[in-house]
Amino acid sequence: MLPRWLTTPALLVVAGIGGALGQAPWSLWYLAIPGYALGLALIAGARRPAMAGWLFGTAHFAVALHWIVEPFLVDAALTGWMAPIALAAMAGGMALFWAIAGGMGVRLGGGAFGVAVALAAAELARAYVLTGFPWALPGHVLIGSPALAAAAVLGGHGLGLCLLLGLGLILTWRPIVAAGGVAVLAVPFVIAALLPPAPLAAPDAPVVRLVQPNAPQHLKWDPDWTGIFFRRGLAATAAEADPGRAPSVTVWPETSLPELLRYSDDLRRMIATANGGAPVVIGVQRYDEDRAPRNALTLLTGDDGTVADLIDKHRLVPFGEYLPLPRIAEALGLGPMAQQLAGRYAPGPGPRLLQVPGIGAVLPMICYEAIFAQDIRRVDRPVAILHLTNDAWFGGFAGPAQHLALARLRAAESGLPLMRAANTGISAAIDARGNVTGALGLGRDGHLDAALPPALPPTVYTMTGDWAALIAIVLLLTALPLWRRRKTVDGAGDRP
Repeated sequence: MLPRWLTTPALLVVAGIGGALGQAPWSLWYLAIPGYALGLALIAGARRPAMAGWLFGTAHFAVALHWIVEPFLVDAALTGWMAPIALAAMAGGMALFWAIAGGMGVRLGGGAFGVAVALAAAELARAYVLTGFPWALPGHVLIGSPALAAAAVLGGHGLGLCLLLGLGLILTWRPIVAAGGVAVLAVPFVIAALLPPAPLAAPDAPVVRLVQPNAPQHLKWDPDWTGIFFRRGLAATAAEADPGRAPSVTVWPETSLPELLRYSDDLRRMIATANGGAPVVIGVQRYDEDRAPRNALTLLTGDDGTVADLIDKHRLVPFGEYLPLPRIAEALGLGPMAQQLAGRYAPGPGPRLLQVPGIGAVLPMICYEAIFAQDIRRVDRPVAILHLTNDAWFGGFAGPAQHLALARLRAAESGLPLMRAANTGISAAIDARGNVTGALGLGRDGHLDAALPPALPPTVYTMTGDWAALIAIVLLLTALPLWRRRKTVDGAGDRP
């Protein structure tokens, strides 16, 4: 039989892997639940709970975020050597939040329940600290479950809170308390079952055409290929629609215009001709008046592709589009290399609505912006969300699938339909409960015509945001010392 110093770390790794397999594309939420339960129990009983939490989290993020190596493999000769370093840094860095949760949860008391509360707090912090990275959260394992619709009430953090608190209560092994844990764990599933389904699109609903040119990242800007990808987009734009179902708007993915916006008059005219003068929303790149590069989208109208509106991406991808903490990078001697890797884009001012003729006010999101739930609450309520992305950076497996899952969560949280145009896939139409009603898979070029589903009334989560989860966590963290004191008093009373 192996000694505890070997079995505990091995089991923590197993628990972390099990929890990660609840994320897309595996979506084994029924496996993730016992994985999280095992992790919480092991951390609560560990001699070094912070180290146990870190090991649990490192295994979890190494599996869930393994796609982080993909951008470094686009030009493997130049940056491929950095791929394992990036994965180790990402997994170990994200796991620091779980290490803090492990140490704090045990110190505050409550055993596995205390660790569960602390982990929920750590994951809420991870979503906001240093601009936040709310990816592969515990609540995200329920996106692939029947509980997804409950995000309209609970949000992603509320889903995670129910999951972790329910498991923490079950792990007290006290029958009444454990029964309460089962009830808490069931809350998202019950809410989802009680909510009415998303309404179907009306027969006269506007049709949105989603264009997917399928440009692999290592070829996307190759001069021998850019024309091929652009012509694919034109062909998809000009493709004949079903009788009486002409698209009201055509949406191209992020950065799909192969010229800088200011030099693109001829290309925009070609797009307008292909689309018969109907509106087009397309991802572009441009320089502003200060010569700062911008990742943006534009609304083209008329027979000549006039730029009717322009919105800059405001949430930039760390290291991909800007260099975070540049002074630290300089101190580590990584400044020149990191600056070369980062796009050094300038951010836009923030989210705002886009008025699309024939559709109405929509909230555009460019790539990474779709992982942040709070941005939806910063604008007036639109009729839909438009998501333009280039997931070729994320490879052809877990990254694009997880990005789509997060888009589904945004739709379910907000009660808004979401139309998603992705360069290499997965382009999709998503209804107001987060259900995919149509999709164009990975590695395919073509188009998807989808009737726009109606929006639901403002959801509870739209009105409260993450404040409800934050208040619940603060109250629970405040109550944990009382739990520990009660257990101490009860234990003292049992002594002979």
